[in-house]
Amino acid sequence: MDALSEFYERIAEQQNEPAFVVPFDAHTDSIVAMDFTANNVIWTNEVVNDVQIFTKTVQGILQKAHAKYGIGGYLEHRNIYARSQVFDAAEPRRIHLGIDIWGEAQTPVMAPVAGTVHSFAFNNAYGDYGATIILQHELKGLRFFSLYGHLALASIQNLKEGQCIDRGAIFAWLGMPEENGFWPPHLHFQLILNMENFRGDYPGVCAASQLEHYAQNCPNPEVILQMRPYAIANF
Repeated sequence: MDALSEFYERIAEQQNEPAFVVPFDAHTDSIVAMDFTANNVIWTNEVVNDVQIFTKTVQGILQKAHAKYGIGGYLEHRNIYARSQVFDAAEPRRIHLGIDIWGEAQTPVMAPVAGTVHSFAFNNAYGDYGATIILQHELKGLRFFSLYGHLALASIQNLKEGQCIDRGAIFAWLGMPEENGFWPPHLHFQLILNMENFRGDYPGVCAASQLEHYAQNCPNPEVILQMRPYAIANF
């Protein structure tokens, strides 16, 4: 059995109830599925290249849908990354390796699984993660990591590597654009099997030629997150 298949099998054995990374009540809160592919004509260069317009557009989608959060994006091909040189190399990176949860700045972030702080950093390039935390998890011999990007700087000010984080504990907050890599407020949540010597950072977007590798090393976060859009149309 390969590492990815083993991960999915072991998680299925041990996850008995939904785990959330932001405050959410499935009975009262709504989620809107957000489409950031080229099929969605909302995301013009004018919108995504101006963080204020980008933020107002995201907020408008949430308000129109009466939704607390926007969610989606695992393995989604997004041309919006052309807004930043962080994603442009010999082969542009456009495929998103995590799930984004779009919401309000200062929204608390919680650990969906108990863990320890592996590493953290302020990745402050335009379009990067901004304040970033990576947790390490151990579930009966199964080791994996979770990455939280686009956080408030306050999230990493008093943090220590090796610090224990209980399941459900608040350990971070969504950041404003000037501290989250210059994006509308949201959380990038990603699972990683092998950190490949990265600390405080790990690719959250890959090139098409790298997809096979990263899809094997970055499981679908829905296996833990279990947050779904509830009867809300895509935007």
